[in-house]
Amino acid sequence: STNWIAFDVQARLHPLSSTSVLCLIMAEIRGTTGMMSQAEEGLKLFEAQAGTAAEYDKAEAEKYKAVIEAKIVTLENEAALLTGKDNKKERAAKGKEVAELKAGQQYVDACKIVKGLEPKFGYFVTKAAVLPDAPISKPEEETKVVSKKETKKETKKESAGLSPAETKELENLKQQIIERKAILKEQGMSGGQQNKDEEIVKMVARMNELKEKQEPGSTKKEKDGKKDKKAPLSAEEQKDFAQLQNDIELYKAKLRNEFGYSNKDIKADPDLKDMESRLAAFQKRS
Repeated sequence: STNWIAFDVQARLHPLSSTSVLCLIMAEIRGTTGMMSQAEEGLKLFEAQAGTAAEYDKAEAEKYKAVIEAKIVTLENEAALLTGKDNKKERAAKGKEVAELKAGQQYVDACKIVKGLEPKFGYFVTKAAVLPDAPISKPEEETKVVSKKETKKETKKESAGLSPAETKELENLKQQIIERKAILKEQGMSGGQQNKDEEIVKMVARMNELKEKQEPGSTKKEKDGKKDKKAPLSAEEQKDFAQLQNDIELYKAKLRNEFGYSNKDIKADPDLKDMESRLAAFQKRS
């Protein structure tokens, strides 16, 4: 190194004492140690910034996928044997079971993991991903003035989304509302009377509260500008559009086959109306 060359030249011109030589050697060692220490710190910082990916139990996902697909094949074979008008209702019931199995969150995640994709609902995760450290941003020269309207929008975005427990509660509420209405219908109550039932009112209010948290503005009819109405659907919205169409068909089949709703009762169902109004909004922009 440069230090050693300098030392050698000086030693030839001006002989040094053993103490001076030792000091020079120790200084060189300290410099090398310092560089190694800095390298180690840099490596740690790089690892922290990079983060680590989640780990999944692929074997368990493959096993679960095989079990569900075996059930689907069995149901489809049973449905194929139910021919003729007399078996129409039974065929529809089998088809509905198949659709529900395919739409199951755990099955969807199993398929994604088997294909090497990230699961959507968090099943089969053995180790959660470690997010990378946020980069340190340099202070901006000018402070941006944020309006009250923009602040409100940001607050909404931060509070959006349901916890796993709330998602489960929302699904349970939907099922409980359907079951309660079926009981009220058997008692001879009309759709309008069912909607005024005290238990139904409470459950619908809580359901709407969770829906609003899941997707702010979803339960309110807001007037959007012409630009928003004419804007084409984004890739994410197209997925939501397709999912909503599937959800509506499954919901109608459930009302008809499990709870004996007539076409008139189905049309009057408030949850279905809400889903169809969201579907109509998508269709206008698709």
